[in-house]
Amino acid sequence: MYKIAVAGTGYVGLVAGVCFAEMGHKVTCVDINEKKVELMKSGVSPIYEADLEGLMQKNYANGRINYTTDYNSAYKDADAIFIGVGTPERSDGSADLSYIATVARQIAESVENDCLVVVKSTVPVGTNDKVEQFIQDFLVNDVKIEVASNPEFLAQGSAVNDTLNAERIIIGTESKWAEELLLNIYEPFNLPIVSVKRRSAEMIKYASNDFLALKISYMNDIANLCELIGADIQDVARGMSFDNRIGSKFLNAGIGFGGSCFPKDTKALDYIAKLNGYELKTVKAAIDVNKEQKTILYKKASKRLITFNGLKVAVLGLTFKPGTDDLRESASLDNIPLLLEQGADIYAYDPAGAENFARVYPEGDTGKGKITYVSNVENALDNANVCFIFTEWGQIKAVIPEMYKKLMRTPLVFDGRNIYNLKEMEEAGVEYHSIGRRPVSKAGIKESKDLEL
Repeated sequence: MYKIAVAGTGYVGLVAGVCFAEMGHKVTCVDINEKKVELMKSGVSPIYEADLEGLMQKNYANGRINYTTDYNSAYKDADAIFIGVGTPERSDGSADLSYIATVARQIAESVENDCLVVVKSTVPVGTNDKVEQFIQDFLVNDVKIEVASNPEFLAQGSAVNDTLNAERIIIGTESKWAEELLLNIYEPFNLPIVSVKRRSAEMIKYASNDFLALKISYMNDIANLCELIGADIQDVARGMSFDNRIGSKFLNAGIGFGGSCFPKDTKALDYIAKLNGYELKTVKAAIDVNKEQKTILYKKASKRLITFNGLKVAVLGLTFKPGTDDLRESASLDNIPLLLEQGADIYAYDPAGAENFARVYPEGDTGKGKITYVSNVENALDNANVCFIFTEWGQIKAVIPEMYKKLMRTPLVFDGRNIYNLKEMEEAGVEYHSIGRRPVSKAGIKESKDLEL
């Protein structure tokens, strides 16, 4: 058992801390927000994440995890300090490392024993070298401090499972002492460990995320072409998935990727490349395709309708993916402002993200359009003129095609996640537009060119 401190209690820090405790280590999670700390002590998670609260309550009760704002007491005698604070994107695409620097200085001024500092946050290649030097510059006591890289590969909505059952753990170290300490900390997880140098570990994180982003943008690009030439992207993806070199994951076409990782990491790697006099053309293309893809449904609907002014618009799904309350880079943040600008009367449903979205767009009249948050899909669809599907929550996928016909004033659906079978929507009498597939007209109405891209 090791004494571990974790700086930051967001998706990276809190999940890591709880999972370390679950594996038997003694963990202290540090956050600057006292109210958040008290919330976590009461067993309530500040983030929406499956299975997390149960493990928080279990390990707090058995004394293996605690939460504090007192970083000095948490860091001073820790065997290892994991940094899991945010590295938000700057306007130029670079990563803001100010939170990392703040924690590094706090560590330097607090540690009283030899200690390994482990950066889990996603940082530009070479950052760990700078963090180690920064700590040395401000080090108060005569102790041994080394910095290691240990990037996370969790997905929001399945973060606990992704940590406890990871496909691999990446560690980047510059000494045998640091490597062995990290290997021992992760030994109870009984998972494959890839041990490399620090800069390689930092690059593995970016290269992995950006490859997946490339895959998504490629499929979206192909989907857009499929619509123009009469192919079906779901058939294409199914045919591709049998090729072991390609695999079956990340082949679903839609309205682009969002969240805290892919958008930020593609822009960051593009920035790093340019800083070093190199252009990552593939990554730049993924960024460009994703930007265009976010509003493709709005553009389709705008061609189909004269205006959104005064129309009741049902919006199903606000978060960037199901299983999380995270809105970062979600398609709803791109499309709802456009709809409000046009005077739409929006009724929005999301089982987890509505409260967060209301902080950005409070309920009521915006001066042009209006937005109302509802507690179920039926209230959103009731007497609606048009429906947009932005997130494939289970509660939304459970809505049968006939429900759109029954509840909506005009059964006109724009689906950004390809939830429905085309034939079933056609038989239900729903006009249905999706991604990379032919549009479906209402039964009995001849399809017109106006419905095509």
